[in-house]
Amino acid sequence: MGVGLPAAHGNASGADIVEWAQKADAGPFSSLLVVDRIVYQNMEPLMALAAAAAVTSRVRLATGILLSPLHSAGIIAKQSATLHSLSGGRFTLGLGVGSRSDDFMATETPMKGRGKVMEDQMDLMFRVWSGDKATDDSGPVGPSLPKGERPEVLIGARSDAALARVGKWSDGYVATPRSPEALAGYLKLVEQSWKDNNRQGKPRQVAVVFFSLGPNAKEHGQSYVGNYYNYRADIAEQASQGVLSSPEAIKAAMKAYGNLGMDELVVLPCNPAIDQLDRLADVVG
Repeated sequence: MGVGLPAAHGNASGADIVEWAQKADAGPFSSLLVVDRIVYQNMEPLMALAAAAAVTSRVRLATGILLSPLHSAGIIAKQSATLHSLSGGRFTLGLGVGSRSDDFMATETPMKGRGKVMEDQMDLMFRVWSGDKATDDSGPVGPSLPKGERPEVLIGARSDAALARVGKWSDGYVATPRSPEALAGYLKLVEQSWKDNNRQGKPRQVAVVFFSLGPNAKEHGQSYVGNYYNYRADIAEQASQGVLSSPEAIKAAMKAYGNLGMDELVVLPCNPAIDQLDRLADVVG
């Protein structure tokens, strides 16, 4: 099980991020994950992960997801290579196109055609990581990575067109918060994309849900998630109903997503208090 850094909470301090990362690294968790928003009170995700990289040595560090059309592909490639080096190869770059119009307005980025934009960005990023020129008219973009090395890349997607990119461009799939039953159909499309692109082995698959533990856990969790997804009532309802708000629910989710074939379950905190991580560690063991 991986766990989210509380970097999406406006009341979380830098010291909170460092303490959370250190405890997660010393605990039973496999990764630390951050989300990307622009018009929200979250920290910038790659900077938050850089802070986590400095105080951890074991857990993977992941974006889940970085909204690539809102960023420069060359900068993403450079930052990702830097994080890969700083962390000793522990960085996973989860990418998606985004769907909140205010994030695009704030970055003066057109929403239309964002899927094609992301594909072009990924083509450039893979060239950068291989040591090739970013463009015909530019030189290589550092830092240089050892031959054959690059960050792991996962794609987050909901639409059929976006899911079809998984097999072509990435190492696997990071899901948006969904129940195991709802997620099963998406996994079939991921598998089909893998086959269509003649990929060997299996894609890495990561499930993501929210958690809230302790007094008034369910109410607090549903309130937080409802606010986070307030731009889409259907998504807000689905995600808020899926908040894991008891030790029993967490254990059941671990089993259910495992039975579905997911390689990892990452739970995102609805509360940035460090006792949430302590309570979760007690459950995971």
